[in-house]
This record gives sequence, C-alpha cells and structure tokens, in this order.
Amino acid sequence: MRRDVRIILVGDEGVGKSTIITSLIKESFVPHVQHVVPEVTIPPETTPENVTTYIVDSGCTPQDRQHLETEIRKAHVICVVYAIDNPNSFDRIPTYWLPYFRQLGVNVPVILVGNKIDLRGGEVTNEALEEEIIPIMNEFKEVETCVECSAKLPLNVSEVFYFAQKAVLHPTAPLYDSRDHVLKRECIAALRRIFKLCDINKDGLLDANELNEFQRKCFDTPLQAQELEGIKAMVQEHSANGVRDGGLTEEGFLFLHTIFIQRGRLETTWTVLRRFGYGEDLRLTEEYLYPKFDVPHDCSVELSPLGYQFLTDIFESFDKDQDGALNQEELNDLFSTSPGSPWANQKFPDTTVANDTGAVTLQGWLAQWSMTTLLDHKTTLAYLAYLGYPSPRTSALQVTRPRKAERRKGKSTRNVFLCYVCGAAGSGKTSLLHAFVGRKFSDTYEPTKKMNSVVNSVDIDGSEKYLVLQEFGSKYEAETLKSSKKTDLADVIVYVYDSSDTNSFSYISNLRQQYSLDHIPTLFVATKSDLDLAQQRHEVQPDVYCRKLGLAVPVAVSVKTGQIADVFHAICSIAIKPICILFNPICQCVTSFRLLLSRPFCRNSAIPGGADRALSSAARLRSYIKICTLVGGLGVGVFLLYRTWTRPGGWRGGWWTWLVGGWR
Repeated sequence: MRRDVRIILVGDEGVGKSTIITSLIKESFVPHVQHVVPEVTIPPETTPENVTTYIVDSGCTPQDRQHLETEIRKAHVICVVYAIDNPNSFDRIPTYWLPYFRQLGVNVPVILVGNKIDLRGGEVTNEALEEEIIPIMNEFKEVETCVECSAKLPLNVSEVFYFAQKAVLHPTAPLYDSRDHVLKRECIAALRRIFKLCDINKDGLLDANELNEFQRKCFDTPLQAQELEGIKAMVQEHSANGVRDGGLTEEGFLFLHTIFIQRGRLETTWTVLRRFGYGEDLRLTEEYLYPKFDVPHDCSVELSPLGYQFLTDIFESFDKDQDGALNQEELNDLFSTSPGSPWANQKFPDTTVANDTGAVTLQGWLAQWSMTTLLDHKTTLAYLAYLGYPSPRTSALQVTRPRKAERRKGKSTRNVFLCYVCGAAGSGKTSLLHAFVGRKFSDTYEPTKKMNSVVNSVDIDGSEKYLVLQEFGSKYEAETLKSSKKTDLADVIVYVYDSSDTNSFSYISNLRQQYSLDHIPTLFVATKSDLDLAQQRHEVQPDVYCRKLGLAVPVAVSVKTGQIADVFHAICSIAIKPICILFNPICQCVTSFRLLLSRPFCRNSAIPGGADRALSSAARLRSYIKICTLVGGLGVGVFLLYRTWTRPGGWRGGWWTWLVGGWR
C-alpha cells in the first residue's frame, strides 16, 4: 500500500483554499493569510491512515498557471474547493475544472469541498445536496465524494483531508460503479475467489468458524458472537439468498461488501483485498505471487513437509467422490481460484500417475508438484498463493545442498532428482518414460518434437524419492547438452540405445564425444531386449565400452513385454549414491594377505572414469584410513586365532586363559 499521499487544493479565487490549510495546521481560524501558503508536510503518526501527507496550495491567476499544472500532475488526489455563498464557483466545477484535469491527462481521485457553510442561510438536507452532486459524479467518474466544511468555525476541516487520504488509499473507482450502484466485475471476481479460499470445507458457505478465521486473517481479531449474528441478520434482511443453514453464502458475502462501500467503509473491503494479495488494479501483485526466495548456485528447490501437507489437504478437500483421485471436473474446481492448471500445455495428467479413468491419484498429484518445484519453483510459489497457502509462503519450499558437493561426498540427501534421457530417434526413450508412469505400451512410433517430462515416486530403502525423467527430441537435445548451465541441473544421464538396431549405439558414442558430460552420473540402457540382439557398428561393443569407462554394463529392458529390470530404481539409486565403496568379499578369506592388502575394497562408480576420478582427495583419504583400520583389525584377529590354537587346551582354555591371565 502507498506510504505517502500528495493532496492539492484548487478552485476559484477567494473560495478559501489557503484558509482551509491554515485552519488545519493552526486548529483555529486565521483571518488574513498569504495568497498561496507553502507546502505542508504532515508526519504519518498524526494521521488516521498512518501515512506521510503533503498538502499543496495553489493559485488560479495566469501567473500561477505553470505551477498549478505541475502540481496537479504530481498530486495523488485533487480537492476542488468552492464557496457555499458563491454559486458560480460551484457551477465552474463541471464546466471548467474537471474538463481541465482531463485535458492535462490527469486520472486521479477528485474530492469536492464546499467551504463557508457558516454563511449558508438555513439548513440543507442530504437529499438536496445529493441532487446537486450526483449529476456531476455520474458524468465525471473521478469524483469520489463531496465534503462541506467551514474554515472559520472551524468545522469538518480535518474530514476534508481524511476523505482525500481515503480516496487515494481506498479508492472507490476500482470497486464500485457509482452510476449503477453495483460492484464492478473485477471486484466481484476478486471477492468470489476470496470466498472460495475461506470456504475451508468447500460446502459453499462460510460458517461461524470460517468467518472467524477470515476475520482473524484480515483484521487480526475474531468476531464476537453478537457481531456475527448481527451481520447475518442484516444480510438475511436485504438479500434473500445471503444466508443458508446458518452460514453466509457467496451472494451474502458480496452483498456485505456492497453495503460497506455504499456506507463509505471502503477501507474494510480494501483491507480484505490487500490481505489476499490484491493491488489497486485488483490483480494479485508480483510481490504477493513471487516473494523473495534465494536459491544458491548448484542447489535445487523441493517442497518442504509443510508444502506436501498443504497439497495433500487440498487434494483431499476437492476429492468430492472420495475415490482417491481428481477427475477433470474436480481439477477445474480446485484451480478455479487461479488462472487455470499450470500444466495445461504439458499433457497432464499423462505426465504422472493416474488411475484407469485418467484421474490423477494423490501419488501422481504430489509427484507432479515435486517436478514443478524442481524445474520452476516460481510457478509453485505463485500457485501456492492462488490456492491459499498462508504466509510465509516460502515455508512450503526448501533449498537443497549443492549437487557437486554432495556428489563429491558420494551421497545425496535430496528427495527429488532430475534425469536426462538421451538416445537416437526410435531407440525407445518415450516408451521408457511412459512405462515409468504406468502408461500402456504402443507400437505406434511418434517422434518427439518437444521436451517431454514425466515424474513418479521411487521407493529407496523404505524412503520415497521422486524421479523426473526428461527427453528432448532431436531438435532440442543438442541445445540442452551443449549448455553447461542446463547439464549442471541433471543428477543422472541415461543413454538409451536400441539393442536390435546396429547403428543405435554409435549415436550415443558420438553424443558423448561432442559434449562434456562425464561429470554427470551415468547409466546405459539397452532397449527392445525381446528382439534379436544386433552387433553394434562401433569400434567396441556396449559392454566393453562401459567397462572401459568404469561403468556398469548396459541394463537390458523390454518395455513391450514389461521386462523393466527395475531400471528406475537403479537410476534413482545412482542419483543418490553415484559412488559406492564396498568391502571386497574376498577379504573374508584370511588365507591370502597379499590379495587382501592389494584390493581390500572395490569401488563401484556411476561417474565415467571411475570412482577415483569422482572422489575428492578428502574422500579418498577417508577411504584409505578406513582400509588401514580394517586391515589392522584383521591382523589382530589373525594373531588372536594363532595364539588360541597354539596354547594348551586349544579352544576351550586358550582364549579365556589369555583374556584373564594376559600375556605370559
């Protein structure tokens, strides 16, 4: 909300502009004031709206014209002053002053100020005043209201500037059509969205608890029972369908705000709108949709436990038939408080897990949001706002540790992983992606024309991880792989080749030679294993090629026959532990110390070039310390065995005698 208000007073000569300002400052009438008083600054703590206020006086002589136009263009609100005892000063408002503002291209609120009411003969009713003002307000929408005052008494002087502040901070024009006396379309849309967000149980009513929560969110205080009943009684009296089953309907909610505006309580409606992120144009502000959320280099963004819980609650709220899935109608209802589904152009729900009818399951729903957060966390932040996540919204997200640092340590603590799937056209990449989200195999070949992403959860040692698979198509593959900024985002790269096509593997080999990809954990997958194995036209066959890189041999799969060989578990495991140091089984045999000392551990690595290339020097040092410790321990154990066998009594007395009696 604006933190300052600039008010200018204009009007014909002698109407009392300078006197009004002086009476406000002195709190008493000053009979003789200068032609134009200097600009006045009122500090925020002395104003009801707690904003700094600048009050500017003006003259209307030809010599004042340039200064007048400059100040009008700088003003946030214009007070046009006329004298009650000078009808001509009032008549010139619609014939001169208001057209003059439009001529200058100024579009700010205007307050009409009738000064010198102490000189009026007799009383004037509100109805009579409205008859004079309403025609002007109908013709000039920028006119907010009319205030009558007396600088001499003084009377209503502070109200002039209060209404001027309100016209800037809580303007009528965006909310209400003064000619037709109805809420404007944009205001209705915003209030309907707020009503839906506050309707926690989605029954179309705001019950007492929901109204209290709404009151607390907007005004930091609950409604008293008497106040609540009073509101419902007033709505029920004037709106036939405003109250139902003891709850406030959407129609009643809109009526309530119409009454607030008509009674001059615009600050109430504006407070509600601003608490829900709306700006003066009745659109959600950029600051509300995209709060500051810094992501360091090489880190990724995931949903926090709070984020997952909120999305789970949303899913369950809109699963009206309680079948454990959201159909299209339920999804439309869920996204009715937003611009629409964020995945409208992504073939959703084919990108994640759905049931037999195509409705997205809770598993698929959470997986889809996990992918969205990983690839574009700003979209997640915006939709958390659209769906009503409470502040601070950034608590729904969390930043991971840097990828490269975790990779050097040999283990990742993240929960969502990105895998690039590369390979020649027709090698089976798309079928592999479809199999991951449970879609049926199709013999029809359709070349990938744009990026295709799918996501699903993978169980790793009882912990649920999310894996995102992306293929790019021949058009975008080169663009992605040549960009270090994009390849640094990948946790795994899977090279897919058709084991029945003699030329398929060469494409992968050429790809690896062309781009720098050896820093990414890697897995080779041989598809179409149900067909006859073809000799690849390459200098070495795939298994030899992989061994030379220090990698596991290609995983053979057949999507058509459902023989997946748990490849997705393997991909996710590689992302978590690209380097795995295992105890050599042969170490269990103590008959060969030479072999034990030469290879006490075997390193399995998914990094091309082997574990030694991937491990940092510190990690290598830690590994060798563990080796030496283990070897030393084994040496002591062998010595104990030797002593036990060579002492009298053998097993029975040897070890016990040695432990109790010590060395002899």
